[in-house]
Amino acid sequence: MGIQIDVVAGYPINDEVERVLGLAEAVGEPVTVTFLWEGREEPERAVLVPAATLALWEHWAPTAHPTSDAGDESRAGTEKPELAHPAEFGAFTLFRRRVGGRTAVARGGVVVAELLDPDEAHWIQERARNVRQGFMDPKQKAAFEEFLARQPSLDEQ
Repeated sequence: MGIQIDVVAGYPINDEVERVLGLAEAVGEPVTVTFLWEGREEPERAVLVPAATLALWEHWAPTAHPTSDAGDESRAGTEKPELAHPAEFGAFTLFRRRVGGRTAVARGGVVVAELLDPDEAHWIQERARNVRQGFMDPKQKAAFEEFLARQPSLDEQ
């Protein structure tokens, strides 16, 4: 990830959510978003990944993210999937998938980004990078690994 942008939508109303979605589309980089939805106690954290970036990651990491971890079992048992009604925020429409937890973000009938769980986004990005490195010649791979070592990790950001 080249740059890290964190955005908080305090009371997500049309203009605020539209601004956040537009920001992610404009920078063309993943944006970490924290939604503080009215009526919910816990904030919802997600990574808004531009569609082209996600397509590239999924090209190199063609296997799916594991759907459950030991730590998620208690949450999965108490949380029911939300109805899949689209939510409109200005020019953007959010389509929450009932399976997998992703939310597609469309503008003008075209999916421009997806909201992913931060762990899934990190997993796909890391897997894609590792697979892609396998296709580099040794000199290029060494230079790329050196470059990555100089980048801040997601935990530091």
